[in-house]
Amino acid sequence: MSEMDTDTSGAWLSREELRDARERLPILYLDLVPVRVDERSVVTQVGLLLRGTSEGRIKRELVSGRVLYHERIRDAILRHIDKDLGPMALPQVPISPQPFAIAEYFPTPGVTPFHDPRQHAVSMAHVVVVMGDCAPSADALDLAWLNPDEAMELSRSEEMSGGHGVLLRQALAHLGFPV
Repeated sequence: MSEMDTDTSGAWLSREELRDARERLPILYLDLVPVRVDERSVVTQVGLLLRGTSEGRIKRELVSGRVLYHERIRDAILRHIDKDLGPMALPQVPISPQPFAIAEYFPTPGVTPFHDPRQHAVSMAHVVVVMGDCAPSADALDLAWLNPDEAMELSRSEEMSGGHGVLLRQALAHLGFPV
């Protein structure tokens, strides 16, 4: 079995099992900042998804999702980019997938800047270069490519949800952009 063919048949939890796990354990997640770069590997664009929330609001978000049991981080990165940006996104997984930040999401607002009403989650945040054509998935309404200045401005707005604006600012700072 190749790295891309991760067997996830035993990794999915039923709705009830996931609910029970979320009540007892922190869940491991990834937050991914898709970027496009020029020929010198300087970031020229940052990709942000537009999604509807459970409260009926429209928000900008990063690509994110759970890491499955027995799944390598690099495989989870590829799976979530493929799921949210499409199979032609052509992500370039970092040679050493070290996160630029760790985010702790709590179901109680205000514990950290990161909030997820469903669960306590710990998320590793990565910047991922995408080289191909991207199309938002069925549950995303749109995918916007912004230049770093526009992304920084948006990161400070109410349009970013659950602390994703904080992570976006951290990503841009990590990439050398002034915050």
